[in-house]
Amino acid sequence: THKLEVLARWRHPERGLISPATFIPVAEETGLVTELTYAILRRACLDARDWPGGVTLAVNVSAQTLLDPWFVERVLAVLEQTHFPANRLEIEITESVLVHDIQAARRVIGVLKSHAIRLSLDDFGVGYSSLSYLSELAFDTLKIDQSFVRLMHDSAPSTKIITAIIGLGRSLGLPVIAEGIETERDAQVLRALGCELGQGYWFARPEPAEAMTARLASKPRAVAAKAA
Repeated sequence: THKLEVLARWRHPERGLISPATFIPVAEETGLVTELTYAILRRACLDARDWPGGVTLAVNVSAQTLLDPWFVERVLAVLEQTHFPANRLEIEITESVLVHDIQAARRVIGVLKSHAIRLSLDDFGVGYSSLSYLSELAFDTLKIDQSFVRLMHDSAPSTKIITAIIGLGRSLGLPVIAEGIETERDAQVLRALGCELGQGYWFARPEPAEAMTARLASKPRAVAAKAA
């Protein structure tokens, strides 16, 4: 199964394309990020529902959203309304979610897993979570933060951290994905270090759903492999 990550993009009628680095923090500060997440999830599920190849959708969720008392119910409602299979959805959370409220996170993750929804620990290596959480919370994927990938060519410590995370993933039986791969050199170095999965501009750049639908319809295997 191949995976596509859902990215938020805002095309303002007057200001043009506004970076998520600009509007996501505002949404978090104003308490609107949770409603924004549900809207994005609903739209993505509708767009990807009939894509060939059983493509998995990966959606980033903030601590504020994951700890919403109605989070699980609303996610399941979206899946039911859009007829999107639960086993094709992956929720990505960062280590900060675990630090914020581990007990609540444990409950929510447990319920999501019981409905066959996948879980990924995003941006691993820059937070403060205990390593015990990795096995205790039964994540499906571990993602190496892109900051280490950017520095690995000139920084021995970054390379050592990447190697350690790959080894940790193997010991726990977790697939490890390196984020931020932008060049062939990045991909080659990571492959040599033992990382078999990657994400970044080297494989594919962000595209609107309409363009991705067309690509998948014409060359499902090639496009899915590039975007995975």
